[in-house]
Amino acid sequence: MHLNPYGADAVLLAVNLVTRPATTPEELAERCEENGVDSWLVRERRVTAADLAAVNVAIEEWLQVVDAEDEQTRVDLVNAMLAKYTEHPRLTNHAGDGWHMHYRPHNVPVGRLVATLISTGTALHLAGRGITRLGRCATEGCDNVYADLSRTGRQRYCSPTCANRDAVRRHRARAS
Repeated sequence: MHLNPYGADAVLLAVNLVTRPATTPEELAERCEENGVDSWLVRERRVTAADLAAVNVAIEEWLQVVDAEDEQTRVDLVNAMLAKYTEHPRLTNHAGDGWHMHYRPHNVPVGRLVATLISTGTALHLAGRGITRLGRCATEGCDNVYADLSRTGRQRYCSPTCANRDAVRRHRARAS
């Protein structure tokens, strides 16, 4: 079975790269592997400084999607990323690991690969789970981003730590 790299893992990769920005090509390769990108894709192609720069541009564009003020703006920004980074979908069995979809040519630089994964994964995430399923943490003083993968679609915090911190703050405010 071939897992879909364009799903939640790609959105979580974007969150990871915003939360802990990669500062070297090696760190970018590590983050990609930590978030489900096949190691042969990033190691065999040797991540370069140009790849890191391209991913940083894509992450800045992705943050505009996260911070969009309304649904239509969010959709327009995702569509712009899709137009920039993806191509028509195609079936492939390039590694002999089974037929699966790609939204990019076979041999692209790692920077373009990551941008394609993030833009397509974000579009699938928002279309499949809900257009509001990206945001910034609701805890005062925390600006971290989150991708809402919850069953209910009501996530407001980047982590359980921030959720607990905000709950304690609200409890103390009521108690005083």
